[in-house]
Amino acid sequence: MGIESIHESYVKSRRLAVLADHFAELFPDESTVLDVGSGDGGLAAAIIARKPSLRFKGLDTLVREDTGITVKLFDGQTIPFQDNATDYVLFSDVLHHTNEPMILLREAVRVARQGVMIKDHLVQGLLAQPTLRFMDEVGNRRFGVQLPHNYWCPEQWDAAFSELNLEPEHYRTQLGLYPFWANWCFGRGLHFITRLGFETRATDKKTKRSIPSLLH
Repeated sequence: MGIESIHESYVKSRRLAVLADHFAELFPDESTVLDVGSGDGGLAAAIIARKPSLRFKGLDTLVREDTGITVKLFDGQTIPFQDNATDYVLFSDVLHHTNEPMILLREAVRVARQGVMIKDHLVQGLLAQPTLRFMDEVGNRRFGVQLPHNYWCPEQWDAAFSELNLEPEHYRTQLGLYPFWANWCFGRGLHFITRLGFETRATDKKTKRSIPSLLH
């Protein structure tokens, strides 16, 4: 059995279920969610199965024939919705597949009313970069997914959230994505999930969104 078959048999289904559990817990009831980079819609469908009051729409640069939710084609940069069009924008392992993550993050801030939900990677610890590259190649290369390997360290995520005035409301790195025998290599703080909201504070008689550094 090849490494890709092992991934498909033992990792993918577990990962989907675990992520769906996390997101279902973090999304408030009756939220509308725009899933950017939704792929086959399997994650969104699994989240809905756990919290049926959520309403999802998907966007992707390639629309597959059979998807778990309605998925609309887009150019990978401009989200084709008006300002404040949805409660939340979701990026699940999407931003590290882009050359300029800030482009989509800015679009998400424009489109979202309540906040942004992100699952992505952290470059920290021994051999983090090659480990993340290996995981991406095994999980995505055969599907023709763009792989720029654009992984950020915690300081880069901090800076991006600060620039966009996003406030981490929930932040998790212990996700349980892998069986115990694989977690020491492929888990170990390389993944995070965060729900980001907009905090309004009065400054010099004006209001602005601001963020403390919470990622380290």
